[in-house]
Amino acid sequence: MTPPLSILDLAPVPSGGSASESVRRCVELAQLGERLGFVRCWYAEHHGMPSVASSAPEVLIAHVAAHTRTLRLGSGGVMLPNHAPLRIAEAYRTLAALHPDRIDLGLGRAPGADPRTSQVLRAVDGEHFPQLLSELLIWGGENELPANHPLHSLQAMPVDAPLPPIWLLGSSGASAHMAGDAGMGYSFASHFSPAPAKPAFDAYRAAFKPSKAFARPHAILGVSVICAQTTDEAEWLASGMELAWVRLRSGILATLPSPEEAAAHVYTEAERRLVRGFRELVVVGTPDAVRSDLLARAAACDASELMIVCNVHSHAARLRNYELIAETFAA
Repeated sequence: MTPPLSILDLAPVPSGGSASESVRRCVELAQLGERLGFVRCWYAEHHGMPSVASSAPEVLIAHVAAHTRTLRLGSGGVMLPNHAPLRIAEAYRTLAALHPDRIDLGLGRAPGADPRTSQVLRAVDGEHFPQLLSELLIWGGENELPANHPLHSLQAMPVDAPLPPIWLLGSSGASAHMAGDAGMGYSFASHFSPAPAKPAFDAYRAAFKPSKAFARPHAILGVSVICAQTTDEAEWLASGMELAWVRLRSGILATLPSPEEAAAHVYTEAERRLVRGFRELVVVGTPDAVRSDLLARAAACDASELMIVCNVHSHAARLRNYELIAETFAA
């Protein structure tokens, strides 16, 4: 069967644009996704990156939820090492109270920031993630502290709102078994990870135990896609992302470059190797070509759902990307 489609929105900031404008545009993309039949839209927590404005997912979720009706909204994800689990439990229980049955809580085990920013955030090492997750489940009402524990009477508010369904995010497979054993959803970030998704999905499903939130395993495959009416247009749009990838992998933090900036850039051989690596991750082409490639990737790892991220420079082209994908999958 054709897997359902979802959106990953990083609120990308193009050169010549502004971060404030990018976060305001999140509503437009979500409303478009809702009209087109996308299942959910997630916002990723990143810090210290001029090209990404989605540093506060719960704020974007609350704002976008107030301007949509049916689309599921969530974090893709909250980087738990950056936060006290009690604060995250209360934020997402509040969202669940305001928008019942529409909120997802995706969790990542990495800080999602450079070391300097992580220090400012007072982030703990990712090795503490299992402990942080355990605490989150306590404050979310999923688990209980012993009766003699000094914090036994402490409650996360609103106490009568449930913690949303939890999804563990991964890019190497390290969280797959944990997600399955805990009866959670699992999402694999193949939009930036060269690791194959199938071993992670297999481990997740092998370990899966049904839970209240998930009666059966649900594995989301994140894919970077640039879709346009013609191959030439898609390649032109992708050129800006190629330069963005080269800059990021070279330690240069900047806003998203335009295709015109990419055309003026003189690539070194080392940079061309980075581009070739990037092109193995991203799906670029016409609607028919994109559909064929996405279905092949989903079938290769038995993905339950495809989550599409598109970070091209032009906002109009980005919206059109999702329109074309939805149209070709509906055909």
